[in-house]
Amino acid sequence: MSLPVIEVKDLTFSYNSLGTTHTAIENVNLKIEKGELVGIIGHTGSGKSTLIQHLNGLLKPNSGTVLIDGEDIFSKECDLRKIRFKVGLVFQYPEYQLFEETVYNDIAFGPKNMGLSPDEIDKRVKEAAAFTGVEDYLNKSPFDLSGGQKRRVAIAGVIAMDPEILILDEPAAGLDPKGRDKILGQIKKYQREKGNTVLLVSHSMEDIAKLATKVLVMADGKVEAYDIPEKIFADTERIEKIGLAVPQITEVFEILKKNGIEIKESIFSVEYAKKVLLSLIGEGEDA
Repeated sequence: MSLPVIEVKDLTFSYNSLGTTHTAIENVNLKIEKGELVGIIGHTGSGKSTLIQHLNGLLKPNSGTVLIDGEDIFSKECDLRKIRFKVGLVFQYPEYQLFEETVYNDIAFGPKNMGLSPDEIDKRVKEAAAFTGVEDYLNKSPFDLSGGQKRRVAIAGVIAMDPEILILDEPAAGLDPKGRDKILGQIKKYQREKGNTVLLVSHSMEDIAKLATKVLVMADGKVEAYDIPEKIFADTERIEKIGLAVPQITEVFEILKKNGIEIKESIFSVEYAKKVLLSLIGEGEDA
């Protein structure tokens, strides 16, 4: 049996501020397999951002272990620089980190720091730009682009390092619906075609339900649940109890169930709802 690409054991971290201590995550245990697209959800202050910042060593825990491909990233023998190339982290509003004169140079920044050859850098820049849909802007200044385009350039800069694990913290925050759908669609395409592991933090239950292969629910600094979307969103009471809203389509079908419509499945996405409805209509016609 292969090792999980990410394994977290008994992870605890506390912030100290003005003489007070706040425990952000406590005794977190988690295993994530290679190739998963994991949606991370939880209310504000649940520990989502603190957790992901431990996965490439930006934060060091008070206690516990983080293993990437079986390697303890906080051991003295571990080269954290290599881990940060392996685990790419895209913060909220990454467009504020753009600084080069051209889009090409911004995307090339990470690969250059990896010491790659000019030919390999060029190849990676063009591939990452194509993945994120910014290949037509490579010679432009990133500051002449729209907010959504800047966001995609910033994500391309991390993708160009070809991380084994790509972590994105609210990548669609603040974008209009069209820009949001474009970015999320390209992230899904990247995960599907590259086969890399992707962790996606989002407040949108609809986005997580549509994209994720697994869902991690954080609450009060602990893992509340970790399972496939069907099982996570089937337990509407549990989700709502911790202050989250299930996808709107799930709410609609729960109302239908309460009104006597026999629907056995848990509906968590519009695409799946369409299949179920077509199946019900077909059954009715056969009768």
